[in-house]
Amino acid sequence: MQASGKTPIPQRKAQLERRLAELGARLEAIEDELESHQNPDWDDLAAEREGDEVLEATGEAGQAEIRRIHAALQRIEAGEYGECVRCGAEIPEERLDALPWTPLCRSCAK
Repeated sequence: MQASGKTPIPQRKAQLERRLAELGARLEAIEDELESHQNPDWDDLAAEREGDEVLEATGEAGQAEIRRIHAALQRIEAGEYGECVRCGAEIPEERLDALPWTPLCRSCAK
């Protein structure tokens, strides 16, 4: 962090890129797990299918986060990161710390 308390944009970008890599690896593992289920036993297959639903939901959430991260990286490239896309206000550092991909200030997010 800089003396002003603001995290430098390159540091935010690196944080987003790390998270993107983590999500990519997680989604790949989920895909591998989903493809591995070929159990001929009906009871076991039924249990695997229940687990697949959880994996699919986790994968969908990961894909949604990836889209939000890509959008944040585009805002960084455009020089608009940290500004609310709705009202134009500066997004507080605390909010960016918690949700580094957020496009909205706290007020507009409500």
